[in-house]
Amino acid sequence: MASQQMLKFVTVERGMPEKREADARREDFKEIYAEYADAKAKEQSSRCSQCGVPYCQTHCPLHNNIPDWLRLTAEGRLREAYEVSQATNTFPEICGRICPQDRLCEGNCVIEQSGHGTVTIGAVEKYITDTAWEEGWVLPISPPRERTESVGIIGAGPGGLAAADVLRRAGVQVTVYDRYDRAGGLLTYGIPGFKLEKDVVMRRNKQLELGGITFELNCTVGEDVSFEDMRTKHDAVIIATGVYKSREIEAPGVGAQGLVRAIDFLTASNRKSFGDAVPEFDDGTLNAEGKRVVVIGGGDTAMDCVRTSVRQGATSVKCLYRRDRANMPGSQREVQNAEEEGVVFEWLSAPKGFVGDPVTGVMVQKMRLGAPDATGRQAPEVIEGADYVEEADIVIMALGFEPEDLPALWDQPELPVTRWGTIKAAFTTGETDLDGVYAVGDIVRGASLVVWAIRDGRDCAEAILQKLDAGAQIAAE
Repeated sequence: MASQQMLKFVTVERGMPEKREADARREDFKEIYAEYADAKAKEQSSRCSQCGVPYCQTHCPLHNNIPDWLRLTAEGRLREAYEVSQATNTFPEICGRICPQDRLCEGNCVIEQSGHGTVTIGAVEKYITDTAWEEGWVLPISPPRERTESVGIIGAGPGGLAAADVLRRAGVQVTVYDRYDRAGGLLTYGIPGFKLEKDVVMRRNKQLELGGITFELNCTVGEDVSFEDMRTKHDAVIIATGVYKSREIEAPGVGAQGLVRAIDFLTASNRKSFGDAVPEFDDGTLNAEGKRVVVIGGGDTAMDCVRTSVRQGATSVKCLYRRDRANMPGSQREVQNAEEEGVVFEWLSAPKGFVGDPVTGVMVQKMRLGAPDATGRQAPEVIEGADYVEEADIVIMALGFEPEDLPALWDQPELPVTRWGTIKAAFTTGETDLDGVYAVGDIVRGASLVVWAIRDGRDCAEAILQKLDAGAQIAAE
């Protein structure tokens, strides 16, 4: 190894042009890093106790066979490890990067619970899947036979794409409709690139397209195509729109310049990373550079906003959350990462109003936790006389998301919804009361995890296949 490295650098010193020199050094680094990553993956995988009750697997929404692919990784059988991993997970390279493992598999690892530190399951999953892509083990979609039935999917996020993958592998003709210019949904425009590299998402999108899935992008249902026309065109329709309507806050000063929605802030940042023209970023409206940033919220979206602000060059970043650290909905690992990057958390703090237009500060009221509410969580109560003003140049509202009014937008008053506005559908199959119409992911669950959307998409696709097969059998008889 050392002699090979020396030979490379000697070649560089003998007159290789500057670009080739840089390329050679990058390749050398990749080689060294690959050996290190392989050693770490094997080391961590070998720590798995292969316990009789694999809590890591039972607490994974996809029920991934984690102990088996850890064992195969420890034995150096990476291709087999990848095959076991992808057998139950449509997008393991994505889940390995963004799943909140501290709340799911790793948080329920027997070794972690015994006080010896968890097996880094997510990092191993990422490593074996990245290796699979590099080595060409990720095979193109190649259905054993083509079918005549077609399914239309509204939404190119994780739930819709997972369903598309399963259906296409069975030979079904699949068309995915999405309002954005790139597929991926929140994987593309909602999650920052430092957590989920965009080339990883685009690579998967390309694989799906090459596998025969048709993408109708820049297509808004209800405007460019009607929902009724989709039902007529396809044998089944899956609604996988996600929830993108931002929750609003009612307080004095709302509407001032400098108050921005989290989804707008993150989308602008991600579009900029693609090289898109983003006027609102360039003029500073959706850019934290050189500004005092205050983010309101305590979920994963709030964590994405504070960490993005740091990377954009904010002079200070603070996060206001009305409950304490133990009661926040976001990942504790993300909070720790943010703190290490310089973010200051103001716990038990809620916005009371906003100062200035453009905004110059947030009126903050201090809180305490009182009696549990209907959900069992302690309800925050205002501490009278403890208000203060937090200075800010930009305030990012990360208060969560709600479903859009799809029955009104699509002129479908009979589309069944819950009192929260989510689509009313069977959790096991995604089937709604409308014949041939299904729904999956956040538009059914409310704002949830990517891994649950993938699970819903797979389950729904399998239910549709069963129904199509039953129909074909009846027709044959």
